[in-house]
Amino acid sequence: MATLLVEAEPTPADIRFLQDKLYEYNVEQTGSPDGKWLCIFVRDDNGNIAAGLHGWSWSGSAKVENLWVRRDLRRQGYGKRLLEAAEREAAARGCRQLFLDTFSFQAPLFYQKLGYEIIGTVDDFPSPPHKQYNLRKRLEGPLR
Repeated sequence: MATLLVEAEPTPADIRFLQDKLYEYNVEQTGSPDGKWLCIFVRDDNGNIAAGLHGWSWSGSAKVENLWVRRDLRRQGYGKRLLEAAEREAAARGCRQLFLDTFSFQAPLFYQKLGYEIIGTVDDFPSPPHKQYNLRKRLEGPLR
């Protein structure tokens, strides 16, 4: 019999295993085997990550899972440049839309200024009075 274990610190390999198995199932159900990671990094002079974006593209859509800029580089345009680069790459891959999530204490206005629309809200997440916003940007037409 299988054993159910709660693991607060799983290995990256175990997480990747789950992601791969879910992707395989999704491909079986949709017939779309074109999924790819979408990662863009800004590295400092020492080769360390100073900013970056992680997500994926699949079946005509893309999703940004993480976008982070080191504190000393914030408000210098890196976030905008990362997001625009992701939009260009997603469009080049044939994606028609890009999705992302942000909390009310993070950057909802930043994304809205760049053309993202709020398509969903989760109240009291992660806790009151905060919210999580689900956003989308359509990628129709040529991107510069």
